[in-house]
This record gives sequence, C-alpha cells and structure tokens, in this order.
Amino acid sequence: MPQVTLTVNGKNSTVEVEGRTLLVELLREKLRLTGTHVGCDTSQCGACVVHVDGESVKACTLLAVQVDGCQVLTIEGLAAADGTLHPMQEAFREYHALQCGFCTPGMVMSAIDLVHKHPEGMSEREIREGLEGNLCRCTGYHNIVKAIAAAQDVMHGKRSELARAAE
Repeated sequence: MPQVTLTVNGKNSTVEVEGRTLLVELLREKLRLTGTHVGCDTSQCGACVVHVDGESVKACTLLAVQVDGCQVLTIEGLAAADGTLHPMQEAFREYHALQCGFCTPGMVMSAIDLVHKHPEGMSEREIREGLEGNLCRCTGYHNIVKAIAAAQDVMHGKRSELARAAE
C-alpha cells in the first residue's frame, strides 16, 4: 500500500493508505480529525472542505495520495494554541451562524478562503454567491452571511459595519 506524507494542522504525518482512499477518509479515519464531515459523498454539500496548500478543496474529491507532500489545514487547526478562536470561528459564534453545526466546519473553511481571495471585501450578494457549493439545511444563510461580513473586516484589519451597528 502507498504511504502518504503530509503536514496536517502543523504536524507531520506519514500514513499507509489504499490507493482509493479519499482525503476525507484519511483525515477522519486514520488521523481521527472528525471535524471534517462527510455529508453527501457527491461533492455537493461542502461539509468536507479543508485547505490544501492554502486553497479550499472538498476533501471528498481528492485521493489521499494526491496530497502527498502537501500542507493540510482542517477546522481543528484554526484556533490558536491557547484556544483563541480564528476570527471566522468567533464571528460564526457571535452572529449565531450555526444551528445543528454539521455544515459549520466546511462553511468556515470555505469562508476563510473566500475572504482571502477578496482582500477588498465583498458585498452580501458576493458572499452569498461565494458560498455556492456549501449547503446548510438549518440557518437560511442570513446569519452565516452576517458572520462572514463581520469576519472579513476583522481579517482585513477593518472595523465591521455590522459591529458598529451592534454597538
């Protein structure tokens, strides 16, 4: 069986996998990082989104052998060592952007990548369009969009319009 060597959340790992093992399976079953969820098995829901070499990807679409030598960041690797949440995680908490929580890890990972790709900021419409490919069956997206809008300002070093309105 092939071996895959990768860095996940800053830790180096070498894992023996079958050639057909998906990245999501490697993360959940071999490395026990269960924050990355399997929702649809068809690459439509986005519950399995992680970052590979800084880009968001659906972990159900990649074979584990394809990430040999790569850097992988999962939801478990976002918070600081002292437990301080990433600004996107904090915004999701503050703006009640989750209900059941199943989609949340993938939604947060997608949102972070989306914000990084738009350093000038995004409108509500652009955020909604950018979330295409991430499904949430509980929230109706309103609070998710508010959270991303607030987090983008923090991540870009600005004070959020939503934060100002809340004061």
